[in-house]
Amino acid sequence: MIAIAALTLGALSGGAAYENARPRTGVWREIAWPFPRDGWPAGRAFRCGAASCGDEIEVYVRPKIGFCNCDSGVADDDEVDRVADLDLMSPRFVPLKAGDVVRVADMPGRLRSYDLKMPTGVQHAAVGIAVSRRCDLLVAVAQGTGEAPRVQQVALEFLASADMTRWMTAAMDGR
Repeated sequence: MIAIAALTLGALSGGAAYENARPRTGVWREIAWPFPRDGWPAGRAFRCGAASCGDEIEVYVRPKIGFCNCDSGVADDDEVDRVADLDLMSPRFVPLKAGDVVRVADMPGRLRSYDLKMPTGVQHAAVGIAVSRRCDLLVAVAQGTGEAPRVQQVALEFLASADMTRWMTAAMDGR
């Protein structure tokens, strides 16, 4: 009887641990960096399918070492528009509203939401994020089939994950 109770309790505890261990933002899969080479090293790209994230969402992240104003960091929305790599996906993006202050991996910066017309003509929502540390910039852009607030929420949750925070910190340190 005691053995059965112990097994039952162990199974229930294991099930609860499994449920709590699953990422809240769904299952992210790393994909190849899809953009042509430019003046910056390729970054990392990730995809979360609609079954896991509610919408098909992709996130692209990379450091741009030595590319930031050392005194003011990411100062305004115009800077986010210029540096966030949206133009790599499509030159046709339109801001939805003024951006917001954000912190990613303990780096301050700004984020801004956009309507993005893909080369295929399909309309997507996008979020551009630019954060800085000292004279270095980290940019992320998320795009997806859902509404901009949902794309932003899922992208920020993913970027706040321990693995991504660790990688972004190491990348900004040149490791």
